[in-house]
Amino acid sequence: MLPAYNEAETIEGTVNVTLETLGAFLPAGSFEVLVAEDGCTDRTPQIATRMVREDDRVRHFHSDERLGRGGALERAFRASDGDVLVYFDTDLATDMAYLEALVESIRSEGYDLATGSRRIPGEKQEREPERGFASKGYNALVRTVLRSSLYDHQCGFKAFDRDALFDLLEGVEDDHWFWDTEVLVRAQRAGYAVKEFPVGWEPKGDTTVDLVRDVLGMGSQVGRLWWQLSVRPRIDRRTTTAAGTVLIALAVALMTLYLDPTEVLAAIRGADPAVLAVAAAVYIASWPLRGLRYRDILSELGYRERVGFLTGAIFVSQTGNLVVPARGGDAIRAYIVKARRDIPYPSGFASLAIERVFDLLTIAALAGVTLVGLALGGVDVAALRTAEAGGGVGESGRTAVLVAGGVGGAALMTMALIAVSARSDRNLVRAALSRMSDDSYVEYVAAIAERFVSDVQTVAKDRRAFAVVGFSSVLIWGIDILTAIIVFAAFGVAIPVELLVAIGFFAVAVGNLAKVLPLSPGGIGLYEGAFTLIVVALTPIAWPTALAAAVVDHALKNAVTVVGGIGSMLRLNVSLATAVEESRDAGETRDVESDPAVRE
Repeated sequence: MLPAYNEAETIEGTVNVTLETLGAFLPAGSFEVLVAEDGCTDRTPQIATRMVREDDRVRHFHSDERLGRGGALERAFRASDGDVLVYFDTDLATDMAYLEALVESIRSEGYDLATGSRRIPGEKQEREPERGFASKGYNALVRTVLRSSLYDHQCGFKAFDRDALFDLLEGVEDDHWFWDTEVLVRAQRAGYAVKEFPVGWEPKGDTTVDLVRDVLGMGSQVGRLWWQLSVRPRIDRRTTTAAGTVLIALAVALMTLYLDPTEVLAAIRGADPAVLAVAAAVYIASWPLRGLRYRDILSELGYRERVGFLTGAIFVSQTGNLVVPARGGDAIRAYIVKARRDIPYPSGFASLAIERVFDLLTIAALAGVTLVGLALGGVDVAALRTAEAGGGVGESGRTAVLVAGGVGGAALMTMALIAVSARSDRNLVRAALSRMSDDSYVEYVAAIAERFVSDVQTVAKDRRAFAVVGFSSVLIWGIDILTAIIVFAAFGVAIPVELLVAIGFFAVAVGNLAKVLPLSPGGIGLYEGAFTLIVVALTPIAWPTALAAAVVDHALKNAVTVVGGIGSMLRLNVSLATAVEESRDAGETRDVESDPAVRE
């Protein structure tokens, strides 16, 4: 088997050398040479087709689209007739004198898999320093993390017993460069006999280290396979529940870093419990709307899911955001919809991106409109620049207002870029990735990135979808703001209702924009700081009351999220610990190639 991608200069010579070498130690009629051509754009397909006509020992498998090296090999292997399946790179970097030893390892020695090796201790080959360093580091990573006993996993010189290989391929997910490593590691874990033997090897062609392939792609695949082989088998309902409970406790503990428990207790004692209960009920009502909005976003991407399931997934991911920094908990939702509904990771992350863009646009718009309304209503909004509040809130508040302005501006720019790219005829994603790498692996990465961008653009360029999701976002954040206003009312503040509503809109919108970044110095959260500073600057309310209202508002919302998260984790049998690890980079090739499935 010869995996070929744009090998017009070498393919004919390689096929002839292969036929000659095999014929030297195998009987006539007992072997065939297959060219596994992987979406070539040069003359490789024409050359291979001609060779098939000239020699009945040669077969050619053509693909119009890139399948990835592993995908092309797997397709050709399944169409082959042999019991011993062999492949090597078409550049013949491995000395063909070793081909007989490779074949006989399976044919007569009883091994299930055999692989040539350039890195067995004591055996050295000439390699460029950059590639040698990358290869050594990669193989060390695989040996350490995946507990492999082999020294060279990516040598393009391997042989397989047919039955053993096809049994292993049932679990193999990668279709490109990691395919070799995944097959070898899974074979060792399954107890198959694997032989590694030293071969003579001489590097040919371009062997410079490729950033995308070697660092981004392969590293993420190591993490994915480690999770599947070492962690996932140990997860059951008992461990999931225990891990989830521990993480929830950690979330509550971390909340105390910026929410002083004594302040919270004092605020609760000073507020009307009945009014706070109303605020909690109002806030709970926003969660089905979140599920409904997410359903509408996924519907635009070609997926149909129940609102109840999606609401639970959001509950779990938002609970994770209380633990994982920089909104890393969002990855949990991508994992849940992938694991429970088989929605590909690129679509899962794209749907999250769509939701976040609408969130930021909505609260930025609410903040801007309210600020203009306050100014037109005669409120001195310039007081925000000089306002002071006790307890260090003033400094945090001013920082939060600046952060909110930057985040709001970034949200508007992001939507503008998405809208422009959606209407552009140029393939901006592929062009950008091509500047990072000229290796064939860029096709694999570009396909994933293109699907992600395409999914985001689907909603951005559909006016009806944009209006539906936008309206849902306004309702969701309107309820969030209404909750804060009701919480504020629980403290019995003596200001006009219309001013309370306007200040509430502005304070909550700015506070939520500010929450995008890490917490400010002084132990005060940016949300609380922005909320307090705005209220102090624009109303006669004293800072202790303003801070107490901000703390209680945030604590009440987080409490609802935590309770809903616990219930949803138990119902969905999902642990927060699986989030980041399971959400590996941008999905697999088979996810990219599959059509969206519509489910009940």
